[in-house]
Order: sequence, then C-alpha cells, then structure tokens
Amino acid sequence: MEILKVENLCKKIGKREILKNVSFSIHSGDIMAFIGPNGAGKTTTIKCILGLQKITRGKVTINGMDTQKKFVQAIDRVGCIVESPDVYLYLTGMENLKLQARMYKNVVVDDILRVVELVGLENRIHDKVSKYSLGMRQRLGLAIALLHSPNLLLLDEPTNGLDPEGIKDLRILLKRLAKSGVGILI
Repeated sequence: MEILKVENLCKKIGKREILKNVSFSIHSGDIMAFIGPNGAGKTTTIKCILGLQKITRGKVTINGMDTQKKFVQAIDRVGCIVESPDVYLYLTGMENLKLQARMYKNVVVDDILRVVELVGLENRIHDKVSKYSLGMRQRLGLAIALLHSPNLLLLDEPTNGLDPEGIKDLRILLKRLAKSGVGILI
C-alpha cells in the first residue's frame, strides 16, 4: 500500500528554488533514505511534507489524502522527528511521554510502556530529561513519534548524538518497524 506520494514538489524562498520537482513514493514496509550535503533540501522536503513549510508547487498525498485539501486527516497517522526532538528538560522522560500522549486519541499507558521498551529507555524513563545524553533525547523523541502507532515515520537525522551501539540499535528498530508495515523516510 502506498503511504506517501510526493509529486513534483517545488519550494521557492524569494527567487531561490530550494526544491525542484522532487517526486517519490513510500509503500508500507519501505525504508527510504535521503542522502546529500548540508543545504541540499532534505529537511525542507520533510518540512513541506509535514506542512511546516508551504509548498510552492506540487502535491503530497499521505494515506491517500491530499495534504493541501485534508491536512488533519492526512497527517493523523504520521510520526516525526524534525531536526532535534522537542522535549521538556525539567520533566522526566515519562512525564514528557504522558504529556504528548494527551495530544492523541486512544493512547493509553500500555502504549507509553510499549514505546519506552521499544526505544530502550526502561532504566532511565523516570529521570529528568536534563540528565539525558543527546542520544537518550533522540530515543525519547523517537518514542514520542511512535506513541500513536503511526504508519509513516519521518526522521530528520535520527542518528544525531547516538554512539555506534545506539546507531546499530536504531537500525534494528527501524527494520522491525518496517516489517510491521510502517513506511519510513530518513
């Protein structure tokens, strides 16, 4: 099943064309990676898909819905981390997850415990986030992105701050998610 379809996506800032006719699609279980130098438009593409930046031209369809016509419904099953995860440093990891869980319908305590285990934060979830390493904050951000069981995951540089073991664990997790039908754009 096609989860994400990007057609001829263009983004201009002033007279400068940042994105020019970007097209691709992601199906259930796909893992697709954007690779390129800084300033190539990777983050801008993700922001346009998520509605964080206005599209100049082109079309984005998520779960069969045009994001420009039915944005709320289209984005409903999308999880994301753009740049660095936004978390409250003065709260614990668990408090951050509970706060975020309130944003979604039907997310219960079992869902929170599932994502904590999935990202490997069981031993530190009750610590203040200010005590977390950058890699642990990335894991918490991923847990937040997974709270509502999305079928599309958009991750902007998810390995930032992860040590080699953390990168290996993330790869294993992403493969597991893809096997369960999640489409992933990195």
